[in-house]
Amino acid sequence: MITVIAYTVLGIYTAALLYITVYCLMQFNLLIYYKKHQRKEAESAQGAAADFAEATLQKAAQASQAATHMAVAGDFDDEEHEEHPMEEYPFVTVQLPIYNEMYVIERLIDSIAQFDYPKDRFEIHILDDSTDETLEITRKKVEEYQAKGLNIQQIIRENRTGFKAGALRDGMAHAKGEFIAIFDADFLPRPNFLSKTIPHFIKDENVGVVQTRWEHINEDFSLITRLQALQLNVHFTVEQVGRMEGDYMLQFNGTAGVWRRKTIDEAGGWQSDTLTEDFDLSIRAQLKGWKIKYLEEIGSPAELPAEMNSFKSQQFRWMKGGAETAKKMLPTVWQSKLSLRQKIHATSHLLASTIFVFVFITGLFSVPLMFLLGELIEHGFSKNFFAYFLAGLLSIIAVYYVANLQSPARRREFDKSLFDFLVLFPLFLALSMGLSLHNTVAVIQGYLGKKSPFVRTPKFNIQTIKDNFMKNNYLPKQLSWTTVLEGVLALYFLGAVVGGLYIQNTTFIVFHLMLAIGYGTIFYYTLRHFNLK
Repeated sequence: MITVIAYTVLGIYTAALLYITVYCLMQFNLLIYYKKHQRKEAESAQGAAADFAEATLQKAAQASQAATHMAVAGDFDDEEHEEHPMEEYPFVTVQLPIYNEMYVIERLIDSIAQFDYPKDRFEIHILDDSTDETLEITRKKVEEYQAKGLNIQQIIRENRTGFKAGALRDGMAHAKGEFIAIFDADFLPRPNFLSKTIPHFIKDENVGVVQTRWEHINEDFSLITRLQALQLNVHFTVEQVGRMEGDYMLQFNGTAGVWRRKTIDEAGGWQSDTLTEDFDLSIRAQLKGWKIKYLEEIGSPAELPAEMNSFKSQQFRWMKGGAETAKKMLPTVWQSKLSLRQKIHATSHLLASTIFVFVFITGLFSVPLMFLLGELIEHGFSKNFFAYFLAGLLSIIAVYYVANLQSPARRREFDKSLFDFLVLFPLFLALSMGLSLHNTVAVIQGYLGKKSPFVRTPKFNIQTIKDNFMKNNYLPKQLSWTTVLEGVLALYFLGAVVGGLYIQNTTFIVFHLMLAIGYGTIFYYTLRHFNLK
């Protein structure tokens, strides 16, 4: 009987570990494409430098001839002037979907107002679903810029139907733009955002979306923000560029991007049946033949969630929405005309949130497996079997190393980057393991079709380590049952560490220690950032 139980536990653990390994290898495949793209960019830059040098020599020769001609003719006709008539700029609608953002709404509007795009060629629509002081703050800010001649409106709906997707859907009725730029409240786009992104639509009529890279204005605020940046840097380098280079499906990230209005309409518009309306529309648009252009070289600064409860609410929405989108779109993807490799990568992309379910399973079953390992070894099982799965770990280390140390943006920004990575990456793995229960609940709810409201991620205007959020009105006031279980699991895996030492089986001791640290950290910071007022 014990042998049957032992092999059952081993089977479940191995199946989950195999899933994780396959996912990591898919990520490594994207890394290969990312490096291929980097090589092409380097070759292109070298070619451009050579062309520039040749053009410079030619211009110098022409200038010498022109000077001789001017000396003889006594005349000069300047033919080199830049013509950019206002009519050549497509009209753009900038949509700012917000809900209770009293701490950051003013800075958002100020940054959008500084766009260097011709003022008569874009409009700003603040899609305001707020129910607190944000409404009045926004109203005053809108009046201030209207007095300065800016085309800006505050659009208020009667009810918050469909949450963000509903606001974007309803906002389309007011939008006059051929292109729709979207920013969440935590972003601070640079003045040249539109002038840098809109030309890509003009160059290629098949481009339906242009997405830019997220930057982090408060990355160094705390351990939580630094670990978030570590993960997001992978998505906005290896994943997005790798998918673009490999001709796989990309995604619009909900903000810091621009849509061609025709693309939104042809893809079926914004729909609120998932919590990741951006991902959902991205898939539908690409299945209609539209392309997503990702611009790694253009950064859009934003604020990372600075406290644990906000971070967890964001993760819950992303993970549950990802599962809802997978459930909705996977059948359509496999019935489409995409190639087999495109369908496989689209499936991996859509199922990305599911990885946390299998991380949770491996953690949970590793403890009884540790105690049953002796029984399995007696029946011929070798612990060396687990070494095959190191390929997944090595793959994901390579992905995070390249994204955080070798991408163009990180090469410029990181001092002592290798040391930072060696310290932060193990902590990141531990934190990811500690989030697995919370995210597993979100994923299961998504696949089961359990509906929940769109819980926004509060922004606190945290930009430096001197800022503080503990007296903020948006901190949660109620603990969830998952938080209690996270504390229990921290003790569970700490007990596994002690148990492993007691029975002199250290096979899983590092894994269990990381799980204990991960769940303990999540539990600690959730309580620490809890609003007890």
